[in-house]
Amino acid sequence: MEILGTLAPESEREAREAFEASGPTAQQIVRETAGAMSFDREEYQERVTGEVVETARNVLFAERLAVHVGAHEEFDAWTDDHPAYEVTQLGSPNVERVVWHAAPFADVVVAATFQNERDAAVGTLRRQAFSRIYRPRFEDGDSKTEHGETKHED
Repeated sequence: MEILGTLAPESEREAREAFEASGPTAQQIVRETAGAMSFDREEYQERVTGEVVETARNVLFAERLAVHVGAHEEFDAWTDDHPAYEVTQLGSPNVERVVWHAAPFADVVVAATFQNERDAAVGTLRRQAFSRIYRPRFEDGDSKTEHGETKHED
């Protein structure tokens, strides 16, 4: 079994802090990318919306998620060792390989099966894990400001 990525938040608070910390980096990436595309000030203001920066932040966060890559038997053993986790498995159960991401604070694991295209499976899994586990939690109680910066309402 192999682990790709470094972000494995143990708590929702840890996940939220990592997500919020991605905001300034996402904004800088978008700003530099717009500059490389020769956007002038007017075009930048017109095209670089909060949604654009938010999308960049979502991708930055998701791409850091720790993902286990292994044989189907390894995933089955992992789920046997973690019976409290709700399992969402995408893809065919009849293939040899699985990628998965677990969120201990939610007792949820999202998995995707694959035969040959490991990188594609990892990318799909990270997007699915973000959409199914993290996005709903981050959207609860947040308000977006201009250019995708987030203010958490306590």
